[in-house]
Amino acid sequence: METKKRPVSVLVVLHDGAGQALLLERADRAGFWQSVTGSLEAGETPFAAALRETAEETGIVLPPHRLHDWQHSVEYEIYPHWRHRYPAGVCRNTEHWFSAVVARDTPLVLSEHTAFAWLDAAAAAQRASSPSNQDALRRLADSVCHFETPPFTAVK
Repeated sequence: METKKRPVSVLVVLHDGAGQALLLERADRAGFWQSVTGSLEAGETPFAAALRETAEETGIVLPPHRLHDWQHSVEYEIYPHWRHRYPAGVCRNTEHWFSAVVARDTPLVLSEHTAFAWLDAAAAAQRASSPSNQDALRRLADSVCHFETPPFTAVK
């Protein structure tokens, strides 16, 4: 029996601290580009989910002190083509935002994605498929330093 997802998730914007953001193309939906995302597991905090999802989707194991919690969340309607993953009647999700600085040459191990691209944050916002991801990337483009505490020490 398939376990249904909780309608609470994380969005983790990985960037290089100099205006470039990482986007991933979903394996199950060609042309759907996104930052690291994922639903919380039972009993899991958004912070723990952000660390777990980053490791699962990219192979990057972030030290907890490198993950920046934006203290921001959005609620949005779940795309109809993904509602079957949630309990019956669930159509809205709450997404918590995080970011981390990583070096662009950090090796990636993709698990749920087929491709990645480092793009200027404004260009990444245009390519990102979900409105909330676009918004987070636009905010990053407007003020890289606003979401990280200098100095920008890359995680390898």
